[in-house]
Amino acid sequence: MAYIQAGPEPLVEECPFCAAPAKSDEDALIVHRGTHAYVLLNLFPYNSGHLLVCPYRHIPTYDEATPEEVAEIGALTQTAMRVLRTVARCDGFNIGMNQGAVAGAGVAGHLHQHIVPRWATDANFFPIIARTKAIPQLLGDVRTAVADAWPR
Repeated sequence: MAYIQAGPEPLVEECPFCAAPAKSDEDALIVHRGTHAYVLLNLFPYNSGHLLVCPYRHIPTYDEATPEEVAEIGALTQTAMRVLRTVARCDGFNIGMNQGAVAGAGVAGHLHQHIVPRWATDANFFPIIARTKAIPQLLGDVRTAVADAWPR
């Protein structure tokens, strides 16, 4: 609701993906820090366990990423899928990048890949009838479970 009520540009003051690495993992919801990219929970998740993979560099689109960034984003995405299968017992994933505001990117200036766990039973009448989506876990609890399950 915080995201919806803030309007179309809730994050204009400071790039949240540039600010996150300077914070503690708990405060930024970071589950893993790599060399060129890191993984964090989406503050406004579509489903429980919704992760984002972001390069540290502030670049808007995938074609501007270096080969090292592309490789690490891919490797972190694979690891995130394995971890979510273990922790959340999900049945599938939606994975993607919205490039630019016109394509639906909430933070268009900083590249980020979505990894959304899906379950066979995760759709119900709430979004249609009540315009509500139930997210059954607190972000801090999900962050701890994913971070603890991340391979060392």
